[in-house]
Amino acid sequence: MIIRTNVARTSLLAIASALSLAIASAHAQTKVDDPQAAYQSAATTDMSDTKIIRTAGAPDLSDAEFDRAREIYFQRCAGCHGVLRKGATGKPLTPDITQARGQQYLEALITYGSPAGMPNWGTSGELTNEQITLMANYIQHTPPTPPEWGMPEMKNSWTVIVPPEKRPTKQMNKLNLPNLFSVTLRDDGKIALIDGDTKKIVKTIETGYAVHISRMSASGRYMFVIGRDARIDMIDLWMKSPSIVATIKVGIEARSVETSKFAGYEDKYAIAGAYWPPQYTIMDGETLEPLQIVSTRGMTVTTQEYHPEPRVAAIIASHEHPEFIVNVKETGRILLVNYEDIENLTVTSIGANLFLHDGGWDSTHRYFMTAANESNQIAVIDSKERNLAALVDVGKIPHPGRGANFIHPEFGPVWSTSHLGDETISLIGTDPVGHPQHAWKVVQTLKGQGGGSLFIKTHPKSTNLYLDTTFNPDAKISQTAAVFDINNLEAGYKVLPIAEWANIEGGVQRVLQPEYNKAGDEVWFSIWSQQDEVSAIVVVDDKTLKLKKVIKDKRLITPTGKFNVNNTQHDVY
Repeated sequence: MIIRTNVARTSLLAIASALSLAIASAHAQTKVDDPQAAYQSAATTDMSDTKIIRTAGAPDLSDAEFDRAREIYFQRCAGCHGVLRKGATGKPLTPDITQARGQQYLEALITYGSPAGMPNWGTSGELTNEQITLMANYIQHTPPTPPEWGMPEMKNSWTVIVPPEKRPTKQMNKLNLPNLFSVTLRDDGKIALIDGDTKKIVKTIETGYAVHISRMSASGRYMFVIGRDARIDMIDLWMKSPSIVATIKVGIEARSVETSKFAGYEDKYAIAGAYWPPQYTIMDGETLEPLQIVSTRGMTVTTQEYHPEPRVAAIIASHEHPEFIVNVKETGRILLVNYEDIENLTVTSIGANLFLHDGGWDSTHRYFMTAANESNQIAVIDSKERNLAALVDVGKIPHPGRGANFIHPEFGPVWSTSHLGDETISLIGTDPVGHPQHAWKVVQTLKGQGGGSLFIKTHPKSTNLYLDTTFNPDAKISQTAAVFDINNLEAGYKVLPIAEWANIEGGVQRVLQPEYNKAGDEVWFSIWSQQDEVSAIVVVDDKTLKLKKVIKDKRLITPTGKFNVNNTQHDVY
């Protein structure tokens, strides 16, 4: 039997209002980053063996209801609150906390969200009233612990579809590969390869659920895509029709994949980081054969307390040493994983700060700029000297994606990030030799449209700086994008009506992730609506800031991330 609590809308609104005040003080040591849940949610089909634990004081649920709730939690909530619900970038949701809050409180939180950033799953239509009640019931029970995922499971999931010796020795198609785009079709479990010249879909390819990123091999031949269900697909772009040549599942939930890029080791190895189990896996770069699995469980850099679920976030390949640079989210450690001797890995652990997330290179590809998002800082790793160069205080919840590099008229080379938690854009000086007085400092803070930004982007051939505000609660803001003139930043931003240009009826129409073409004269934006609504991609002329093309196709189901082959291969941002 499910215990249902029916309360009037006005009562729920009152609870939600009180809730937002309570959340501000509750568990102050763990800040909220729940807007990411809608973008970074996770799914798994490997939870069937988890044990159901019924907890005293919680509403009764049938086995079938547990199964439904467990799937929703992994799809919508685990990305921020953690598999074990101990809190990470979202609040802890363990039974001692949720039962104390009570059914009405939990339903109101899920329905209306909060000013602190919790998405409004109910009023947005993402969850039904019945699902909201189910989830409020479910999180009052002890969370199930998913199974581990080791070498036997990986080997069982690993398939080489086309062996290296049977693959083409040259490009067999006529595609302009450097200007090809890989577009995540988030809720359709696919990517779309779109020709950047013709704006036509070349083909769609079935992948894991909700692909998080597409990464290119050093050679530019192979594309690696990883779904939030931890499935990796290796796509050979040289084939007559680009296709998957190898696949593997490296865990139950994951975010990151990268390939070796140091001279002499190009494409020799691939690495993937998992959210669950908390670990990274090094694989053969041509076949995805799993070679080494390394756990990231350990102590936090702050209180030196053991954390059972320190998830692997961004991974980037060093150009200075044969190393992968690995962000371990909950412990705040950045690992330099040296792959010279794969049988005897050497790992250097650098203490940064908690909740490491995304990031990218400065313009020289020496300094890794990465967000410790709930600590409101950017960590700077010197990949040549192999140490922490700085921790830079920025705005609330930085979420840069890869960030954006450009030459500031006054301060020289800078790297920039926007923020989920406020409207600011932080510009950080990145030239310790030519502009030492500005290095590793916020040299300027710009004001954008509002909080809820996920990505900021520019290009070496552009004089514009774009950012989205995907999770801003105001639809007029979330459906538009802001653009600054780099040579006249003081003038403020212009607003581009991206969703209006798409001319779509209905749907949420969130505008997401500016991505340049190879030439740097076009910027592509995703219009992301629900799975049963029309979505699109809008192409903007970078010189005129005018609409250039709207790409509409029934196959474009929930497009989110877009990755230009050239820019991804060469870390152009």
